[in-house]
Amino acid sequence: MNDPRALELDHSIGERLPLDDYDVDFDRRDSAVTGRASWKFERLQHFRELDNESWDAFDRGDWDESLRLMEEMRDGLSEVIDAEKSRGNPFYRVRVVTEPLTPYLQWELHGLRLQAECGRPTRVIRDDVIRPLENERLLPEVVVLGGQTLYEVVYSESALLDGAVRFTDPEIVQRWEAFIEKLYKGGEDVISYTDRYVSHLPPPRAAVD
Repeated sequence: MNDPRALELDHSIGERLPLDDYDVDFDRRDSAVTGRASWKFERLQHFRELDNESWDAFDRGDWDESLRLMEEMRDGLSEVIDAEKSRGNPFYRVRVVTEPLTPYLQWELHGLRLQAECGRPTRVIRDDVIRPLENERLLPEVVVLGGQTLYEVVYSESALLDGAVRFTDPEIVQRWEAFIEKLYKGGEDVISYTDRYVSHLPPPRAAVD
């Protein structure tokens, strides 16, 4: 895909969902998906997390505690991912990275590695792969559920999750699904990337505003 306009998302034909509505809508639609993969494209290099003890520890500069708390999530993650598999709904993620890594991304890649170990596949691509498609602005954060629903995930100026814009037009959904899948096929497994590039790095500084 060489035309940046092909991936533009016109908010006038989508529905803006505040955070609480997005959470409810996502859970309802996600739980109804059977026999079809879902996809996530993650582009931004810094976020702030809500209700995540590992991120809170990272934010206050306690790296060892952050990793310990992350590991405590393993059993719960495995249960969720096993449930996805049981209904034939694997969830694939493409994570764009800019090197050198931001502190947030260093933290997140450890979490994505853990998810991959629990059975949720993620692949990493470098930002130069998609840069030709970003002449005017970065590509959006996107989730595609079961080939039926696309969410452009929205973040506040302080990098906190702030809901989404929902699209259900089949052409839009299919175009983005095919785009993410193509990136995934050309990416590097997050486990090998993290082991090769991230695991040896010194603890990152605390999160920044």
